[in-house]
Amino acid sequence: MATITYILLLSLLAGAAMPAGALLARLDVVHPALLGTSWRHFIVAFGGGALISAVALVLIPDGASKLSLLPAALCFAAGGACFYLLDAYLSKLDSAMGQLVAMLSDFIPEAIALGAAFAVGESTGLLLALLMVLQNLPEGFNAFEELSSRSQLSSNKILWAFSCLALVGPISAATGYYLLAQYEALMGALMLFASAGILYLVFQDIAPGSKLESRGMPALGAVAGFLLGLIGNMMLQGA
Repeated sequence: MATITYILLLSLLAGAAMPAGALLARLDVVHPALLGTSWRHFIVAFGGGALISAVALVLIPDGASKLSLLPAALCFAAGGACFYLLDAYLSKLDSAMGQLVAMLSDFIPEAIALGAAFAVGESTGLLLALLMVLQNLPEGFNAFEELSSRSQLSSNKILWAFSCLALVGPISAATGYYLLAQYEALMGALMLFASAGILYLVFQDIAPGSKLESRGMPALGAVAGFLLGLIGNMMLQGA
C-alpha cells in the first residue's frame, strides 16, 4: 500500500470516530438507561485522558525537539492565549457550537502532524492516529449531546455534519504530508500551539464537566484514556 494511501486511511479512521461517538450519544439520548450517569461521565473523562496523552507523549516532545527554548515557549503561550480568546468569544455568543469548534481545533493540527510525521519517517504517526481515534470518539459524543440539547438541528442532520467533518482528516493529513513536512520549525510551532489549546480545553470544558459528586468513575476514565496512549507509545518504542 502506498504511504499516502495509508495516511489518508488512518486520518479518515480518526475522523470517523467523531460520527461514531455522535451515534453512541444518539443512542444514549433515545435510551438513557443504556449508559447511565456514571458511564456517561466516564466517556467524557476518557476523552480528556486521551487528549492529555496526545499532548504529553507526542505533540510536546516532537514540537519541542524542533524549536529552541524561546520560540517553543512563545508558541505554547500563544496557543493557550488564542484558545482562551476563542472560548471567550463563543461564550459571549452563547453558541452551541463550542464543543464542535473545540473538536476541530485539536483534530486539524493533529491530522497535519500525522501526515508530516510519515513524510519525514518519524515513528509517531501511527501512535498519533491511535490517540486521535481515542479522543475523537468521546469528543463526538460530547459535541452531539451539546448540539442536540442547545440547537434546533435534528439528530440526522448532526450525524450527517459529523460524517462530513471526518473528511477534514485526510485533507489535513495530505497538507502535512505534501506541503508542511519540509518546514520543521513550522511543524514544531503548530504542535506546541495545538498542545496548549488542548490543555486549555481539557481543564476548561472536559475536566469540570466530567466531575460527579462522590463518584470515582470520571477520574478512572481519565486514567484509562491516558493509559491507552502510554501503552501505544511504549509498544512503538519497543519497550
